Amino acid sequence: MRFLTCLAQEHDLRLVVLAAAFCLTGSAITIRLLQRLRSADRGARLAWIFMGGLSTGATIWCTHFIAMIAYQPGVTVAYDPMITGLSLVIAVMGSAIALAVAVRRWSFAPVLGGALFGLAVTAMHYTGMMAFAARGLVAWSTPYVVVSVFFSVVFGAMAFTRALSTRKRDNPWPATMLMVTSIVLLHFTGMAALAIAPVAPGLDQPDSHGATMVMAFAVAAVGLLVLGTGFATYVLDMSSRVASQRRLERVMEGSVDAMIVESEGRIIAANGAFAELSGVGDDDVLGQSLGRWVADIRSIEPGALVQRNLGAADGSVIPVEIALRVDQDQSQSYMIYALRDVRQRLAQERRIAHLARNDSLTGLPNRASFLEWSHHQTTADGPGRRLALLSIDLDGFKDVNDTHGHAAGDHLLATIGKRMKALTRHGEFLARLGGDEFVALIAIEDHEDAIDLIDRLRAAITEPVDYDRSSLSCGMSVGVALWPQDAGELSALINNADLAMYRAKSSIATDYCFYEEEMDQAVRARRRIASELRDALEHEQFAIHWQVQASVETGEITGYEALLRWTKPDGTKVSPFEFIGIAEQTGLILPIGEWALRRACQEAVAWTIPWKIAVNLSPVQLGHVDLPRLVDQILVETGLAPARLELEITESAMIADPERTTHVLRQLKALGVSIAMDDFGTGYSSLSTLRSFPFDKIKLDRSFMTELDVAPQSAAIIRAVLALGDSLSIPVLAEGVETASQLDFLRTEGCNEAQGYLLGRPGLMGRDGNPESEKFAA
Repeated sequence: MRFLTCLAQEHDLRLVVLAAAFCLTGSAITIRLLQRLRSADRGARLAWIFMGGLSTGATIWCTHFIAMIAYQPGVTVAYDPMITGLSLVIAVMGSAIALAVAVRRWSFAPVLGGALFGLAVTAMHYTGMMAFAARGLVAWSTPYVVVSVFFSVVFGAMAFTRALSTRKRDNPWPATMLMVTSIVLLHFTGMAALAIAPVAPGLDQPDSHGATMVMAFAVAAVGLLVLGTGFATYVLDMSSRVASQRRLERVMEGSVDAMIVESEGRIIAANGAFAELSGVGDDDVLGQSLGRWVADIRSIEPGALVQRNLGAADGSVIPVEIALRVDQDQSQSYMIYALRDVRQRLAQERRIAHLARNDSLTGLPNRASFLEWSHHQTTADGPGRRLALLSIDLDGFKDVNDTHGHAAGDHLLATIGKRMKALTRHGEFLARLGGDEFVALIAIEDHEDAIDLIDRLRAAITEPVDYDRSSLSCGMSVGVALWPQDAGELSALINNADLAMYRAKSSIATDYCFYEEEMDQAVRARRRIASELRDALEHEQFAIHWQVQASVETGEITGYEALLRWTKPDGTKVSPFEFIGIAEQTGLILPIGEWALRRACQEAVAWTIPWKIAVNLSPVQLGHVDLPRLVDQILVETGLAPARLELEITESAMIADPERTTHVLRQLKALGVSIAMDDFGTGYSSLSTLRSFPFDKIKLDRSFMTELDVAPQSAAIIRAVLALGDSLSIPVLAEGVETASQLDFLRTEGCNEAQGYLLGRPGLMGRDGNPESEKFAA
């Protein structure tokens, strides 16, 4: 009851209310300053301790002083100014020490700091009471003093602990009320411990109540000034922090990546990108740990870029790339995570990897995958391991492209690729190398395993494909090479399978062929001849031999045909039938043909009699649009008159591209040279060919003269050709005339010219500047 009677009967309640209001305001400011002090940087911490100590000391001292003024013991009282000032110093310094200790990194620092605050309040209170002087006898109650100290220390520790609690720091009012309780209980319990007995009852000084009230409000005004300074400082700092926070939020929200800021294992900031990525609301993110969504998050090192899986709210697992940066200040550290959704990137990487190893049109593995798989299979351990490599080429695919267009060809390839995928069995590897070339590699026990796959491939490839109201189809040619029977290296195995495939392509009876050693020998022979042809061209091993052409009617020489001959350095003569085809395949026919044309013109210019000369053109030469320019250049260089030059072409040279060939021939005719159709009767022998271009001569193939005596059909064909030439006004020259009876038949049928061994064998130029050939005597 002493506490209540002291408060109700011995205090001016108006000043008590003023002291309580001041205490509440100051305590609220003190708690905010305490919370701010914990996150302050090292350089600013001392200033915040000073401001916090000044504000807290002013709070408890002004509360105490106003409450002391409100105390009315019934006797005249006075205060020693020196001791009163000392109590203010104790309040400020004690509060500053308490605040500095409370924000240390120790686990018990808030409790210790609160207890020191309680002791500072106690020291200030009882020091201030020492400055109290009254006209009477003063008595103290020890139990009340002890209880007041206990209240101050316990509630001070509770206030600081609550204020610095991580989970409850955002609400300062519970801590504020605990601090108010600590100060109020100390003061009024301490005042209840005081009892004053007047020395002379009834005798007192004149009433000084008005002056006391003025002094109390003056003290409160000074205290509020101090508190206002602290509060203004706190507000300015908070405004700066809020502005920084807003800038941080704008930066985080402007990032396309998910951003998370963690402190002490709890998320304190997150942008909308993370909420969208994880599928949870913003309120469900703050206060949580990032480990809730990303496992093993603590193993990430700062500065590293790692990939983890994020568990979304809908149960899906999202691959993310995480970067971590640590921002450290004096009070705490911040873990700043950036999370990037890499689903699209991984999908693109998988697609790129798939395209790098698979054909985009058919979906089959490509050349790189085939080579890798083949290398693995041919180097795998296993005694007696046998493999079959199938080289597959589509027959007639070019016709599909030319007739229906490339879109149709792509559709055909894509359909065949799907069918191949469907027929593939375990252990069988099929790939597309490019164009219409495919390949297969399988493990076999015998030849029948490879033939079984060929039969399945034939069914998949030759079955027609519907496209745009049309039916597309093609055939196949398959070459098979066996491992290790046919080759000891992968490159040789592939080469041998290609050789077998080309043999199958040229075969009429079958569409597949197994490799045989003779194929390789033939290829080596072709390669050897090609190499020797290059040397022959470089070292002038070629020569021009001339064969006479004469009039059948008069026997007079009409010209000479230039024939290319090759003599090796060892004296071996190589027939044109052996090397012309290889020269055309390798492209060497172009420089060889140019050499032959130039040499023939050079030699003909030196003749004393300007005979006409005939030079053969290869279909490969005729396929080049710059042939007219080359012929014109050679004529100019050698000085040969264009009318003396006759160029011979075969009918097959015009079949591949008749429009372009006709255009080239017209350009040649424009130079003044004549054009002859060579080997007529062995090709298509179509009248449209003769109609499309006005040839200057038709040369009847030698095979008809050879069979003239044994095949009556040959005589009929010769008569037909002669009649055709006569009706078209085109002279006809018969080749291969070797007997007098053949010549008599040609004369009887009205043939214009002839050439052959009967008239003269091919030879070099004579010493007199003319070709070595005897004149035919009629």
